[in-house]
Amino acid sequence: MCGIVGIVSAEPVNQLVYDSLLLLQHRGQDSTGIATAEGSVFHIVKAKGQVREAFRTRDMRSLLGTMGLGHVRYATQGQASQEQEAQPFYVNAPYGIILVHNGNLTNTRELTNELYNIDRRHLNTSSDTEVLLNVFANELQSQITGLSLDPDQIFTAVSRVHERVEGSYATIAMIAGHGLLAFRDPFGIRPLTIGSRLLQNGQMEYVVASESLVMESLGYQVVRDVEPGEAVFITLDGELIAKQCAPDARLIPCSFEYVYLARPDSVLSGISVYEARLRLGDYLADTVARYTPMGDIDVVMPIPDSSRPAAMQVARKLGVEYREGFYKNRYVGRTFIMPGQAARKKSVRQKLNAMSSEFKGKNILIVDDSIVRGTTSKEIVEMARQAGANKVTFASAAPPVRYPHVYGINMPSRHELVAHDRKIPEIAAAIGADHLIYQEVEDMRKAITQGSPDVHDLEMSCFTGEYVTGTVTPEYLAWVEKNQLS
Repeated sequence: MCGIVGIVSAEPVNQLVYDSLLLLQHRGQDSTGIATAEGSVFHIVKAKGQVREAFRTRDMRSLLGTMGLGHVRYATQGQASQEQEAQPFYVNAPYGIILVHNGNLTNTRELTNELYNIDRRHLNTSSDTEVLLNVFANELQSQITGLSLDPDQIFTAVSRVHERVEGSYATIAMIAGHGLLAFRDPFGIRPLTIGSRLLQNGQMEYVVASESLVMESLGYQVVRDVEPGEAVFITLDGELIAKQCAPDARLIPCSFEYVYLARPDSVLSGISVYEARLRLGDYLADTVARYTPMGDIDVVMPIPDSSRPAAMQVARKLGVEYREGFYKNRYVGRTFIMPGQAARKKSVRQKLNAMSSEFKGKNILIVDDSIVRGTTSKEIVEMARQAGANKVTFASAAPPVRYPHVYGINMPSRHELVAHDRKIPEIAAAIGADHLIYQEVEDMRKAITQGSPDVHDLEMSCFTGEYVTGTVTPEYLAWVEKNQLS
């Protein structure tokens, strides 16, 4: 999971890209980078850490130009600790290309061999973004017959990328002296949205970003999503040209975007994230009522912030008081996307504090958006008991996470997942809860897609073990578990 943005304007874009990355900070905290294009000259600044601490005034002054892109990183391939693996990535030919990517490629081994043995291209990191950049650059190079570059050549190169690359990828690239390119994988697993606004000089300014909140917060109009398999090219003078580049594209967005990853004020694939989370709460309430004696619940409490909408709906439908017993320290990052189990465990108590006045002698229903490794959930249950709770029932607005996620979320190993190979009572014992309730898979599907004319299915592999690209093998999953650490 990462956050990406690209902007083409008639005015300097450095501050706009920076502001956009601040809005996307929830999507990655390991590192960040900004690149701008001043004519045919690129300027790049990237560093470890969050946006506010990474860029200084001198950095912003060096980021000249009217076209730019940016990235906030949460590592799923490569090493979170290595600054050289921060995005964006650059190649000098053809023309000069800078690229950022949100997602995860599932055939990097094959592509790496092809790039070296056939395309004669050197990779300097283990990042799949560098792989994707070099595949695109090689395919674009093969389309060029003279000095000029036209959109059809770019779109043909993207079509070849779709043929060669497997996995999930929402991508933004700058081609020096020509314009900005955005494209998505043929399943549209990771989100990408287009926005626009009219400048005072009459030129149209375009932005492409991971979430619609960027447009709404910075004064753009949301135009539409980049379609699955589609490529969108925006010229330096503000002309937008689009073409479908995959013959069998179909929209199957990642369910975890709606459960946890995206901000609630975003709209992804035409579905309001906030409203989807409210509906998740409605369905979860029915399951709680079916499996939990009502005398065992005095109050409903969310784990702030992403589970709040679901918890409110659970309380409303059950007719039980809604209370907020956990206070959140907003200066600690999201624990799910922190690298390493030790860092996650340490940060839980730094991030949350249980107020004993809300827990003492009560039977508590705690609602969280999901349970992944169980580390956070176990700490939260312990905090509730130490604060004086009588009974603790834990409810997850998502189904059990039983399988690795290979499309851009850091869940590489089944053995890290608390629900893997365990029945629900065993999971309850593992996290220390008296009762444990999970959302049903079909209820999650209905809650997210309800009323949508475009989204009929979801990427739910971490819940079901069914991988939508059809190219994920047991051998690949075993390799991922062996070679990628979370």
